[in-house]
Amino acid sequence: MAESNMQQIPFRQNYRKPSRQASVDPYNDFTPHMDHYIGIDVGTGSARACIIDSSGDIKALATENIQLWQPETGYYEQSTSNIWRCICMCVQRALSQHNIDPTTVRGIGFDATCSLAVFASDTDEPVPVTGPNFANDGNDRNVILWLDHRPVEETEKINATGHNLLRYVGGKMSIEMEIPKVLWLKNNMPPELFDRCKFYDLADALTHLATGNETRSFCSTVCKQGFVPVGVDGSVKGWQEDFYEAIGLGDLTKDNFKRMGGVDGVNGKYMSAGELVGTLSEKAGSELGLPAGIAVGSGVIDAYAGWVGTVGAKVQLQSEQLESGVPKNDMSQAFSRLAAVAGTSTCHLAMSKDPVFVDGVWGPYRDVLLPNYWMAEGGQSATGELLKHVLETHASYNELLSMAESFNTNVYDYLNSHLEEMKDKVEAPTISYLGRHFFFYGDLWGNRSPIANPNMTGSIIGLTSDRSMDGLAVHYYATMEFIAMQTRQIIETMNKSGHSITSIFMSGSQCQNKILMELLATTCGMPVLIPKYVHAAVVHGAAMLGAKAASSDKDGKTEDLWSIMDRMSKPGRLVKPGKDENEKKLLDAKYAVFLEQCATQQSYRQSVDDAIKGWVA
Repeated sequence: MAESNMQQIPFRQNYRKPSRQASVDPYNDFTPHMDHYIGIDVGTGSARACIIDSSGDIKALATENIQLWQPETGYYEQSTSNIWRCICMCVQRALSQHNIDPTTVRGIGFDATCSLAVFASDTDEPVPVTGPNFANDGNDRNVILWLDHRPVEETEKINATGHNLLRYVGGKMSIEMEIPKVLWLKNNMPPELFDRCKFYDLADALTHLATGNETRSFCSTVCKQGFVPVGVDGSVKGWQEDFYEAIGLGDLTKDNFKRMGGVDGVNGKYMSAGELVGTLSEKAGSELGLPAGIAVGSGVIDAYAGWVGTVGAKVQLQSEQLESGVPKNDMSQAFSRLAAVAGTSTCHLAMSKDPVFVDGVWGPYRDVLLPNYWMAEGGQSATGELLKHVLETHASYNELLSMAESFNTNVYDYLNSHLEEMKDKVEAPTISYLGRHFFFYGDLWGNRSPIANPNMTGSIIGLTSDRSMDGLAVHYYATMEFIAMQTRQIIETMNKSGHSITSIFMSGSQCQNKILMELLATTCGMPVLIPKYVHAAVVHGAAMLGAKAASSDKDGKTEDLWSIMDRMSKPGRLVKPGKDENEKKLLDAKYAVFLEQCATQQSYRQSVDDAIKGWVA
């Protein structure tokens, strides 16, 4: 990443709070005042800080890698102490290297992966999540990461209840969500230690560390913790007491769910994205290198910050969306725009005015971004990771590394150029023609949407003995084609259920892959919008949450989030579907094969399971 070669600034525990006194430098009399807002993004592998000005332009970026522990297969753990140190280093570096006055910062917004963070309710210290004895002897690994798959039995038990709240998570609670992980801790921790634990989604843990407040976000609790907002389907407290009793977590219902954040308006507070949680504490301010008292917004899951950072872009998609030559950008546009937040995996987010239930798609979730609006979350378990895996396991991978290094480029750009050369060499009409007889189905990490089956795997039809660079290039193309085909499957499933998606707003490094973006647009038959800040759309969205928090009036009311997105979002680049009718016919035919591969795999597995039923325990 661009920030990786920046000088690292040591974590300053005793950083002196900058003075708010006006400078006596006469130059400042001619320097216009500019407010700034900070976005903090905590991903799977790194923390990022982004500083924007009042118009939404990015003025500074910094990144710091965070630690990840894998004590056993399928276990992934992090530490909020380590994460907070990395955040502080990022903020300090962004401020100092770009000469931004800390006293001009007005608001801070956070996003993070949907991971479970555990603290002691009596001391507020991290509680280790590592068994078997969970000893706190220098071990502050108190985060179970979203991709941790330890609670298999707990997830099955939860879904076996058939509880009504499961309707609001696509019919099944995913192993990636946080209640199965809480239940695993209940089943494995010493009882006296579990009784002391309080639980946060990671984004809420960060706002807690920043302010000291126990306010929780609807985004975290509704999307990943089974919280059903009051008034939805008869929900009275948000938390469902009978559900907790049924799965064996009845002790968490005590004191009005205090250990989960409490009951809204009774002993707890819940907020939509960017609403004012509180202000930066003296302790957090000294660690970040910022004055205390800065507004802190309610955080969101990282993918949802990607929605904030992309779908507000002004862009001409269709002539009927224009008025006097200027694209409309009202809330109605949001309902037709799918935010595809691509990284290791890809999340697909869509907003609707009314609840839309889609099998295999998480949600509908109310209030998580804007009050009284609903979100749905589909996704692919592996996209960036899938591309990486396919390349690294091919016989020509080392040759690929050598060639890419020789041409001073990355492996993806090199392969894209190689595919162009292959097309010209055989006079193929399109790159897609090269892979016409190669059929790859790539659910190597299970299926998140729309099958919602972690047991899904991959398959290939058309495998040959070709070990060459050409063979690798075809495998690479087929992987991109699979990503595009599955995106079409998710969109079609959502639209059949009542959504009205007509465009894709991308974010993440995959946006830079020209062939993949064109393939997405043509396969799905809709335009793809590439954001101005390709690598920073998510953290840019987090900074907008800081701007929303800073807009709070004396009654705590903040500016509408869509208004902020409209003002601070930047125009993007449009990729339109290809116009070659023959290519469309080819991709339609391959999509039919893709759907058949998806269905046949499930049928084959069921046939075998039926045949061996009762054979083994």
